[in-house]
Amino acid sequence: MTKSPPTRAEHCVIACAEAWRDDGEVLAGPMGTIPSIGARLARLTFAPDLLLTNGEALLIGADGVTEGWLPYRAHLTMVTGGKRHVMMGASQIDRFGNQNISCIGDWEQPARQLLGVRGAPVNTLNNPTSYWVPKHSSRVFVARVDMVCGVGYDSAAAAGASATRFHRIPRVVSNLGVFDFATADRSMRLVSLHPGVTVAEVREATGFPLAVPDDVPYTREPTAAELRLIREELDPHSTREREVPA
Repeated sequence: MTKSPPTRAEHCVIACAEAWRDDGEVLAGPMGTIPSIGARLARLTFAPDLLLTNGEALLIGADGVTEGWLPYRAHLTMVTGGKRHVMMGASQIDRFGNQNISCIGDWEQPARQLLGVRGAPVNTLNNPTSYWVPKHSSRVFVARVDMVCGVGYDSAAAAGASATRFHRIPRVVSNLGVFDFATADRSMRLVSLHPGVTVAEVREATGFPLAVPDDVPYTREPTAAELRLIREELDPHSTREREVPA
């Protein structure tokens, strides 16, 4: 099983896992199938101090076995103190990292009602927040979000020092590549392409000008050990392939 070449979904798992590299002892908050596999892979390999939960009040290992109790008050302390790194989804995201999961169209009379703001402002202002987009398109990567839920770099800067203490968007991962905001004006930059994807494809699927280096590498390959973990232990039923088909 592990001898076949890595799939696009498996490169996405690796890209998501890398979001938690060097984070130390923080609470991971992956949302989505591939980010969840990525967080567990990181815990098993290069991020052994990463804390995982069952989504409620228990700390668990990468195998799902209970390791401890995390009462809500302790959870909130971690969230508001910069000790959690969540990876959220985005119905829209713009070039400065503002995210929308609330509505499409004008807020007073939207064309589509979505999840609502939920915890996005608290997440982005109080702890590092990355994003996962399983279907990269210009409908998601937009020039300006219809409503700011997750706070981007321009919005945080406009709000002042109180909004920037823990604000950080380490990376955005999509089915096409990996992005960050390591530019002078904190606009989105292409960091790597998943194998088989071109810069032209990414630009075509993005609704704003991206910062693109002269030499864009490919997302790193999973090691043989990582591929075995993904395929045999973490996701033996290949649910990742349903989120990002080959």
